[in-house]
Amino acid sequence: MKVLTAARVSALILAPVLALAALSGCSSAGSADGASTGAGSTLAASTAAADGPWSFTDDTGTTITLDHQPTKVASYSDYAIGLMSYGIDPVAIFGRVEVATDDRFASYDLSNTAVVGNSYGEIDLEALAAAAPDVIVTGIYPTDREGTLDTTAAYYGFADTEQQAQLEKIAPVIAIEVGGKGMDVIASINRLSEALGVSDETVAAAKTTFDAAAADLTAAAAETKLEVTQMYADADGIYVVKPADEPETELYRSLGVNFTDLNPTGYYYWDIYSWENAAQMMSGDVLLVNVEGYQAAELTGQPTFAAHPALVASQAHTWNGAALDYASQAAHMTELTQILRSSKAL
Repeated sequence: MKVLTAARVSALILAPVLALAALSGCSSAGSADGASTGAGSTLAASTAAADGPWSFTDDTGTTITLDHQPTKVASYSDYAIGLMSYGIDPVAIFGRVEVATDDRFASYDLSNTAVVGNSYGEIDLEALAAAAPDVIVTGIYPTDREGTLDTTAAYYGFADTEQQAQLEKIAPVIAIEVGGKGMDVIASINRLSEALGVSDETVAAAKTTFDAAAADLTAAAAETKLEVTQMYADADGIYVVKPADEPETELYRSLGVNFTDLNPTGYYYWDIYSWENAAQMMSGDVLLVNVEGYQAAELTGQPTFAAHPALVASQAHTWNGAALDYASQAAHMTELTQILRSSKAL
């Protein structure tokens, strides 16, 4: 059985890849959601003035200072979506899958955006440099449940520290911490967006839609009382996300969704089962199956898993991790609400 790092396996769920997934932060005026934040809440407030110096302290404690507010942003896809939901169109995007076929971008116009990477860690440095970004946005995942950040390792989405050093020669890198509470991740995206010029009114409007979707998800979870298993599978076996460790599942659980959580204090981020032991985790009424791994057909082909009640009842759903911003999460919560209401207890 292979052992995956927390950052890489997070991509499999969140969006990610998985996301979901103790990123913290708030705007200098207080986050629009009013949620408490973690480490980011102690950082210096960012300053933004379109006609003067600009600074922003990211979730690693690094302060980026420029002589003007950034107008040209390059970003890893998960965070680009959050910025685009507020009207900030990146000049360049790199992602873990082909951006052109990533359905999370379906409602956005990418005609003026350079796609400089379609596979994790593979970034066309020349194309990125040609886009001339003022800043590059990516993430950093904690290495454990306590939220420890290893800033000596490459940030999320980068192949290695050598590549990161090359990127930093093109533009300063802003890191968003992705771990712990989902609302903290959203607050951090909001803090960066506001530093880039997004108005409080724009954020508040997005929150209104988010709140309505969250309330409906809570109602659906209470009505159905179903257990949801969020997972990734491949030739080695099954990886079941620990709901407290992935920001998106942490958020949904806080809204009442009942996630499979057989070993909450065990190995960080995943419960891992070989195919020989797959039957141990057959407790969910609904399976949310990560889009990048085995799907229902492949799962049915595994003798030790084919009898899973959710598979038999056609209650296994392909699941692509949403970005952790108000708009993306409102849409994702609506999708999960529909899944719950169309499913039955097994």
